[in-house]
Amino acid sequence: MILEVVQYGHPVLRQKGARIEHITPEIRRLIEDMLETMYEYQGVGLAAQQVGHALQLTVVDVREATDRPSSLEINGQPADLAAHMPMVLINPVVTPLGPPETGPEGCLSFPEIYGDITRPGLVEVEALDREGRPVKFRCGGLLSRAIQHEVDHLNGILFIDRMNAETRERLRPELEQMRFETQAALARKKK
Repeated sequence: MILEVVQYGHPVLRQKGARIEHITPEIRRLIEDMLETMYEYQGVGLAAQQVGHALQLTVVDVREATDRPSSLEINGQPADLAAHMPMVLINPVVTPLGPPETGPEGCLSFPEIYGDITRPGLVEVEALDREGRPVKFRCGGLLSRAIQHEVDHLNGILFIDRMNAETRERLRPELEQMRFETQAALARKKK
């Protein structure tokens, strides 16, 4: 089922996600719905907060982004990226390894808003997969950027928080309008 992607101004986007202790049928359904939603909106990642659930759960699939390469290493060996997509990461922990790199980012919760964000170029990720099995890998390029972006969501951090002041100031009118419209829509739903 395709879920509603909440937009900037919705309070759930600022909530830290709860750890997932058990892979329940509800969690399995949410994973499938999140994947379907991510593909429908042509995203490379989606966090549970973006569909209204404050949980430590994200899905990522960078296969379609052929213009922005990714690297993946498992047990110190290069791994076939496509064979590990889509990724489901539960309770992920990201450790920065590489020097900072600046690159463009967008977000499904911020339609038509883009900015250059600086993040470590290489990271190590530890998480549980959709079956609750531990996974550990290193990644670079777009995969690294996408995972860091989604893990930020799981901690209530938005990509606008990582923009430089000049970019944030330039985007302020659009951001204020989006927040106002989202909050007005939420107020109407409560009536």
